[in-house]
Amino acid sequence: MLVLAIDTATAQVGVAIGEAGEVRGEVRLVGGRRHAEQLAPAIRELGEWTGVRLESLAAIAVGIGPGLFTGLRVGVTTAKVMAQALRIPVVPVPSLDLVAYPVRHSNRLVVAVLDARRREVFHAAYRPVPGGVQRITEYAVASPADLVAQIEAGGAEVLLVGDGVAAHADAFAGLDRVELAGPEFAHPSVAALVGLATARVEREEFDTPWDVRPLYLRETDAELNWSTAGRPG
Repeated sequence: MLVLAIDTATAQVGVAIGEAGEVRGEVRLVGGRRHAEQLAPAIRELGEWTGVRLESLAAIAVGIGPGLFTGLRVGVTTAKVMAQALRIPVVPVPSLDLVAYPVRHSNRLVVAVLDARRREVFHAAYRPVPGGVQRITEYAVASPADLVAQIEAGGAEVLLVGDGVAAHADAFAGLDRVELAGPEFAHPSVAALVGLATARVEREEFDTPWDVRPLYLRETDAELNWSTAGRPG
């Protein structure tokens, strides 16, 4: 079973093609907010490199965020349009899960943190369990200081992972009982997306393309500006 995996929730555009849960080829590009320019060529080149034709795909997996608004729209829309054209299902997976999953062998509480801009971070906490991780908090957005306060109040030994850690390094620097994952774990893993999505397709846990929605957690800049402009002076 062949699966195309896409994640554009962060500054990285990640694309992978997997078979039976194993990655056959992967492309990762970091180019700021150029998701719309990079994604389609990355998919095309990956198909040529792996020799996989789009008509051979059984499903498309996509990271649905939370993350950067423009990137999420590009990735989710691309996955939906392709799936509709190919008449195959979509497997949506939250991008914070794709940050936490690669460090599932840690014996610490895993806190996945993605930069949300506006001096905020998206975050969720996970407990490593046999074969993966189990999310134990809601997906949330907060200031780095508020997240630090939550971690300190919890008192657990924590592994921090995700690009939000480096983006707000000063805020997290003084934490005790905390380790930082390396920069190779900064972005959502499309290899993890291949593995998780393949298992879900096998269990028939997938969505029709028109049911897939990004996980935003807050208003877009345009919505925020409109709301602010509409308030009485």
